[in-house]
Amino acid sequence: MRKALRGFLSLAVLIGTVSATGASAGAATAAEPTTKQSSGSSSNSESSSEDIKDRILAIPGMSLIEEKPYPGYRFFVLNYTQPIDHKRPSKGTFQQRITLLHKDTSRPTVFFTSGYNVSTNPSRSEPTQIIDGNQVSLEYRFFTPSRPAPADWSKLDIWQAASDQHRVFTALKKIYSENWLTTGGSKGGMTATYFERFYPKDMDGVVAYVAPNDVVNNEDSAYDRFFAAVGTKECRDRLSGVQREALVRREPLEKKYEAYAAEGGYTFNTVGSLDKAYEAVVMDYVWAFWQYSLLADCEAIPADAAKATDEEIWDSIDGISGFSAYADQGLGTYTPYYYQAGTQLGSPDIKQPWLGNLSRYGYQPPRNFVPRDIPMKFQPSAMRDVDSWVRHNARHMLYVYGENDPWGAEPFRLGRGARDSYVYTVPGGNHGSKVAGLVADEKANATAAILRWAGVAPAAVEADPAKAKPLAKFDARLDKRDVELERNQGLRP
Repeated sequence: MRKALRGFLSLAVLIGTVSATGASAGAATAAEPTTKQSSGSSSNSESSSEDIKDRILAIPGMSLIEEKPYPGYRFFVLNYTQPIDHKRPSKGTFQQRITLLHKDTSRPTVFFTSGYNVSTNPSRSEPTQIIDGNQVSLEYRFFTPSRPAPADWSKLDIWQAASDQHRVFTALKKIYSENWLTTGGSKGGMTATYFERFYPKDMDGVVAYVAPNDVVNNEDSAYDRFFAAVGTKECRDRLSGVQREALVRREPLEKKYEAYAAEGGYTFNTVGSLDKAYEAVVMDYVWAFWQYSLLADCEAIPADAAKATDEEIWDSIDGISGFSAYADQGLGTYTPYYYQAGTQLGSPDIKQPWLGNLSRYGYQPPRNFVPRDIPMKFQPSAMRDVDSWVRHNARHMLYVYGENDPWGAEPFRLGRGARDSYVYTVPGGNHGSKVAGLVADEKANATAAILRWAGVAPAAVEADPAKAKPLAKFDARLDKRDVELERNQGLRP
């Protein structure tokens, strides 16, 4: 899991008391959603005459960073006081960044997490557009600036993060009392799943996109099988050819890398050497292509790598993997991700047999990408617990994967205990796969389920799911995926 692994304080009053098992005495109990009729209107009428900003800021521990205007919405960037350790709230607090895209308190709300930093610009996740609702977006703990100081890294785990979400939900549910859904893509989809696992009574539905599920960290043959068959042989041969040449030509290309690093001010203290960083970028190349690109994009890959110039090999690797990814300056932002990959989430270790003996270090583990002064110990039970819970207890959970996305090689699966839950795959899709890309009947079923769970399915959709469609019109600014931002995350999920 790297570039592809790495695709958003003073304590006033603590809300709720969280026990070590993840239950809360103050937890709101989510009832089975009731169907409400909706015209998809964008009216912004409120049940209270008090300004929504005043109501939000009346929540103990909530403070305003800024408000940004957007037509038809109010958009707030906020800080919320959270305990560093939800099991011992008296041991200190930190400020966690939140954004709130407010439409109307009479509309349902989507709780979005990317699993990384939160964007401070207005945007809508796909479920928010589908249900025409409000959206709360939470920055994942330990991603700056939402990091305790000093940072006790042992408090960065999936239960603590789920408890962050639970406290935010409990506080805002008093204002946004209609149904809630949680969503996210990639690590955000994982985050939505873990939230549901630890606080299953909070949300009325879960929409998880391209969420990896590395149940057994040291058994990664599913990824090897994926790369042996993905796309077409012609495309696979082009990619493997460029990757091989990048290792064959290591000496001249590393000289270019040295110049690139000197010009950009890049250093390699965390990974250990420029050579290790160079190989890590090259080893990510094939994975990164399938994560972010489509089969048609293979036309841009040199057809005969052996005859390509050094510049052509460099440009192809840099354009897909990114040579800044394993410099200290590239890794620093994602230290929390690599820490979690090496302690709970797991990370893939792929073979790439077409490289023969050209690799010196293999597919390097997360430990190589976290500063050595941060201790790490892997917990193999964490993902097994979540996987078992989803199989046996899933309720109102939707998973969407991309057929050609490497992260979907180990997906979440539903067992006999699952109810009103679904796993769908976008044909030819990559790591940006959405409900909109599904085949027609699955797209309609997924859209209808989201509307139903949110409590806003029109009567016509209740009678015939084929009539389901988003309640809000597409907005080019609010609904546009930031592809460049996702690429800069590298091979992280």
